[in-house]
Amino acid sequence: MGAAGVDSFAEALGRIPSGLFVVTARQGDRETGMLASWVQQCSFDPPQVSVAVRSGRYILDWLSDGASFVVNVIPEGGKALIAHFGKGFEPGEPAFEGLDVRREGETPPVLLASHAYVECRVVNRIDVGDHVLVIGRVVAGALQHHGGPIVHVRKNGLRY
Repeated sequence: MGAAGVDSFAEALGRIPSGLFVVTARQGDRETGMLASWVQQCSFDPPQVSVAVRSGRYILDWLSDGASFVVNVIPEGGKALIAHFGKGFEPGEPAFEGLDVRREGETPPVLLASHAYVECRVVNRIDVGDHVLVIGRVVAGALQHHGGPIVHVRKNGLRY
């Protein structure tokens, strides 16, 4: 495939729409969040979602079998959440400063500004190229605000 073919392929791949999400996780008294775009419902019965996480990210150590995580759906107009979580966080760096969150027991934080959220338990992990697909069984969730989720389309499907 020539250079023009690669560009066309990358542009076409980038046009597969997704949402934007903040995945939150806890490990003991530590908590973090990451911006994610590759989140998809993958089963009706039981209800499950898949989350693709780049290999080597420390949050993968927290997302072991049975671990809890929350998928917060970013609402239309949620640019502040995108900017906040888009920079990423190092281990131990506070990820939720200045944000309104709900914390209940051992559940990872729920962002009160999110359109909706689902709480999940990890049931499987699959290495898929440069990402790990984390499969979570949905155990709770709620629609928090009317309106809709943000829709994300890339210019290039070969990089973020």
